[in-house]
Amino acid sequence: MNDEQQIFYRLGVALAIGLLIGTERGWKERRASEGRRVAGVRTYGLIGLLGGITALLSQTFGPVLLALVFFGLAALATATYVIEHAHDQDLGITSLVAVFLTFAFGALSVAGDISVAAACAVIATLVLSAKPLLHSWVERLGEAELKAGLELLLMSVVVLPLLPDRGYGPWQALNPYTIWWMVVLIASISFAGYISVKLIGARRGIVATGLMGGIASSTAVTLNFSRMARQESDSAPILAMGILLACMTMFPRILMVTTLLHPALARQLLPTLGLMTLCLLLPALLQWRNRPGSDAPLRSPLKNPLEFGTALTFGLLLALVMFFGTALHQWFGTAGVLALAAISGITDVDAITLSLARMSNDGIGIQIAATGILIAASANNLTKGLIATMIGGRAIRLRVGLPLAASAAVGLSAAWIWTAAG
Repeated sequence: MNDEQQIFYRLGVALAIGLLIGTERGWKERRASEGRRVAGVRTYGLIGLLGGITALLSQTFGPVLLALVFFGLAALATATYVIEHAHDQDLGITSLVAVFLTFAFGALSVAGDISVAAACAVIATLVLSAKPLLHSWVERLGEAELKAGLELLLMSVVVLPLLPDRGYGPWQALNPYTIWWMVVLIASISFAGYISVKLIGARRGIVATGLMGGIASSTAVTLNFSRMARQESDSAPILAMGILLACMTMFPRILMVTTLLHPALARQLLPTLGLMTLCLLLPALLQWRNRPGSDAPLRSPLKNPLEFGTALTFGLLLALVMFFGTALHQWFGTAGVLALAAISGITDVDAITLSLARMSNDGIGIQIAATGILIAASANNLTKGLIATMIGGRAIRLRVGLPLAASAAVGLSAAWIWTAAG
């Protein structure tokens, strides 16, 4: 493609960007009478082309021309917007901002990276078209969720860069930066599940609540659904399915964390965790076939996972697990690490998973770390099976207890085989 063809191609992209945004804006205001819109499809297309031509001319006459044309367009669009909306008290400026973006994307497609301009235009159009969805999400989020999001930003953007990235204590086992980075990682994953339940609504379905709630806290979902199953035995099949789905999310979560920290460890775990997942997924699908006519009503079983006190508590737990993991490995070798994994897994899998993933990079072998993670996951499954059996009673015992026991048996068998082979 020669230079002249390249210019026409870039100007064509600038025009296409304007038409794309203009189509979305025009569809939003399709019910307005002709002449009552600030800008329509043709206007946005011409604005995009104007941005491209101005950027092209500025290569000859200097960047001041681009600034002058932009400010002229801004003044004209703002004046038109004010006149148009003065009588109806509409204070929204989305269309006005879209005009500015269209000009900027058109200029970028000629003077800058054309792929970046096109990608940003598509993203901007998606955001513009998602108004009802975004507004409904905002309405479902309360002050607590907003505060939690800000706390996550505080933890990751403010606190994390201030922490020293070096080891402290015996064996240099405690690295403040690493520990807090892992806290932020787990908090972010849990918060994603918590927000998902808030957005979809717990009453939308036990299936969705089980999957999304399990990302935040499978133990909380197990407790809540087990209580409901005891009170409403007719809903036991679908509640059991929700528990199994929530517990199943632990395995993808482990793979996600280990992939980020040590991809080779994730590859070692993948086949066994896949089998453990199937042990829960297949019975869950069977429960789906036996479900009652409609989902049982429920409230969200989750609490905000981003309370700062909760993050600090998890950080302390993680520091202790990391310290004792290193200490027990130094004192008792592999047996000490595996014993810690079994004990830790009863209450929390995240801390021992993070600790062993880090240790597999620094000190212990991948097979030992994978064995410890499988033991912890199996212990956690057995604990949740016991919780469901004791709280849910006969309605839940076989539906949940047996699949969780089978999944634990697969994990422990693989751990025993790896230990014997080592």
